Amino acid sequence: MPRGSRPVELKRPIYKGLGFLAVGLGAVGAALPIMPTVPFLLLAVYFFARSSPELEQKILDHPHWGPHVKDWRERRAISRRSKTMAIGAMATGAVFTWYTLGHPWYWISVAVLVICGSWIATRNE
Repeated sequence: MPRGSRPVELKRPIYKGLGFLAVGLGAVGAALPIMPTVPFLLLAVYFFARSSPELEQKILDHPHWGPHVKDWRERRAISRRSKTMAIGAMATGAVFTWYTLGHPWYWISVAVLVICGSWIATRNE
């Protein structure tokens, strides 16, 4: 077999594993205010589309997260309410980190807020 031409079947377990990793990070993001959830679910859908259509569909059919993922997939859009909630949750996480861990750890939260918050704020509605 020539170098660099791996069959698609060898990539499926890798994509599936990355999909589960992204879902796990999304679950952490659902529980912690500093981490966003939907971007990780978008990654999971991308990986599951290449490895497991059933798992991809499970995310798309989810009553809470599915509509957000579908909006992004179809229109590359994030609703104003979702943007406000995401940025607000990250800001809350930054304040919480400042109170609990203090300097220098809260700078990580601030960096996440600035980078992810800027990205979220500039997406279409």
